[in-house]
Amino acid sequence: MRDTPGMGYAVPMLRIALPNKGRLSEDVRELFNDAGLEARMVGERALSASLGGEFEAIFVRAQDIPEFVADGAADAGVTGWDLVCESGRELEQLLDMEFGQCRLAVAAREESGIASIEQLNGSPRVATAFPRLSREYFRRIGRQVEIVPVSGAAEIAPHLGIADIVVDLTSTGSTFRINGLRELATILESTARLITAPAASGARDEEKTEALNALVMALASVIRARDKRYLMANVPRAKLEQVRDVLPGLKGPTVVDILDGGSYVAVHAVVSAGSVYRTISALKALGCEGILVTRIERLMP
Repeated sequence: MRDTPGMGYAVPMLRIALPNKGRLSEDVRELFNDAGLEARMVGERALSASLGGEFEAIFVRAQDIPEFVADGAADAGVTGWDLVCESGRELEQLLDMEFGQCRLAVAAREESGIASIEQLNGSPRVATAFPRLSREYFRRIGRQVEIVPVSGAAEIAPHLGIADIVVDLTSTGSTFRINGLRELATILESTARLITAPAASGARDEEKTEALNALVMALASVIRARDKRYLMANVPRAKLEQVRDVLPGLKGPTVVDILDGGSYVAVHAVVSAGSVYRTISALKALGCEGILVTRIERLMP
């Protein structure tokens, strides 16, 4: 048990399974670092690390994380939703990390002339590293197929005559196009998720549940802040109502009187990062001055 500063209670040491390599691993570690849960490793090849003292990270293959969590070897884990669904294990989603976006899609050779699932003839052979999800999809749409399991590089299978179509992950579709494949249908949309075993399974007690809730809160506050900015401006009192329309904020902008400000007040608001340039332009048109925009490290609703 560890005392967690600011939380007011002792947190049990929880084991969190994280991806050990690849872009997903990098994104996960960056998020945990930003949440104050930096992995403190004793060496580059260490298989475990302390996460700020309250949690222990174990680094394993992303595809093994659903099994580790379902079997109780880890209290929680972060991996792709596609891998969670493919595992078939009963797991609970705690948080969508909102990165690692991809989709599991069906694709056929461009030269085949096939442009939709309906144009497939007979019982096509399907090369995929996702046999469970592929079977479920084709069963759901009433098509008989022959699954050809592969461990990787499914895109080459139709060109080698191993399969007629493929089911594989893509984020932009560029890998399909580069390999002469046309996307026919999407089976599943996926992002990285924080998962745990269902509470009803008895895999965690009340203390662990509280600790997991604290972890979710910390990570979610960083995710929520990433596409937001904190904006401050000196606003003419006469234009305050128009400014309220420009700066709705979370619950409306905060308005503060300025000492000796006269006809101006200070307005603070949280705005979307993608619309900052338009917001500044609109504020300037209303006569606002002293506009300042800063990043937000964490944001709690």
